[in-house]
Amino acid sequence: MPSPRVADGPDFTVRVADERDVDALARLRRAWLEERAGRPVDDPAFEASFAQWWRTELPRRTFWIAETGTERAGYTAVGSLNVVEIAHMPRPGARGGAIGHVGNAFVIAAWADRGVPRALLGHAVAHARQRRYRRLVLAPTPGSAPFYRRAGFAPAGESLLVLDPAVPA
Repeated sequence: MPSPRVADGPDFTVRVADERDVDALARLRRAWLEERAGRPVDDPAFEASFAQWWRTELPRRTFWIAETGTERAGYTAVGSLNVVEIAHMPRPGARGGAIGHVGNAFVIAAWADRGVPRALLGHAVAHARQRRYRRLVLAPTPGSAPFYRRAGFAPAGESLLVLDPAVPA
């Protein structure tokens, strides 16, 4: 059963993505990379790889897609965002809980100033509230950090550490 359409702007809608949207999400992901690279990226196997990743990740991620168009003329994806749910292990005296991690946000440049990013993020925040996440976290790029701060996100300190397992300690 398709997700209900929710009007989010005068010329676009945002809804939870489903299996019908795998190709559109892959096109957006390719557009994201090509926009940053400044050139087309030749990878004929990418779409199949993306589809396999989608099916693996779907049980723990919720994807939203922003699109423009009509049912009669068809829809064109103009942005997407997803939230991965991370369930914390319960401990004695406290129940477990979950956090959401916002990732892979991308809006086609021509739509970035038309409310699409705000609408996508609004759906993710509503989802976090509905799922009762303890936190909604993200790792913004330097250019996107002001957007997220305006939306109410605050710096969370510098407690994140990274290890590349391929590099010997």
